[in-house]
Amino acid sequence: MNQPTSQPANQPTTGEPPVLTIDGPSGAGKGAVSAAVAERLGWHLLDSGAVYRAVALAALDRGVDAGDEAGLVALCEGLDLRFEPGKDGIAVLLDGVPVDQRLRSEAVSLMASQVASQPEVRRALLGLQRQFRQLPGLVADGRDMGTVVFADAPVKVFLDASVEERAHRRHKQLKEKGESVKFSRLFRDLAERDRRDRERAVSPTVPADDAVVVDSTELALDEVVQRLLGLVEERLGREEKN
Repeated sequence: MNQPTSQPANQPTTGEPPVLTIDGPSGAGKGAVSAAVAERLGWHLLDSGAVYRAVALAALDRGVDAGDEAGLVALCEGLDLRFEPGKDGIAVLLDGVPVDQRLRSEAVSLMASQVASQPEVRRALLGLQRQFRQLPGLVADGRDMGTVVFADAPVKVFLDASVEERAHRRHKQLKEKGESVKFSRLFRDLAERDRRDRERAVSPTVPADDAVVVDSTELALDEVVQRLLGLVEERLGREEKN
């Protein structure tokens, strides 16, 4: 797998660049919040979910079963996955082909949750994700960014929302794209995904011990963004943003 080309090539010689981790369940708004916060801070962005969705997409395309851990690890090790600047943030290329739209399908999302439950797959992808930690800082969005991948991050957030609210958000997104999916099905799928993610043996979706839990059920996007920017300022100081 290639180093993300959207990031500077050189690592800092002293210290570690700051990281804000934003973990939480599917549909809590992590993607939109992370992108907005990263833009405001001028930091890099890692959508770790896109990494797992890319593996899931490759597995679906190549006929690798979600339960075939060895096959998935082999797929990860030979995956041509790149991240490049795009008009809507970071574009994801798989085998040189942009796959952003395909990564957002329900089939890929469900497969990604199953793929992510495989311990060896998670270990195989650690190195790629950690390459994003470069100056001036990183906003890392995922399920175990604060508990595993960047356990030493100085600012950690667990972004949550009720299952009903998350299902409504996803239903609205799909309708805007012209896709017809029943709300009841989305609700069941999210509830099942939550259960699977919480109960998996490796890297379950739970807040880090030192994470701040933010419930976005009743909050607008900008309200969440402002709260997180305040946390960064509190933990790192205003100078770290410049």
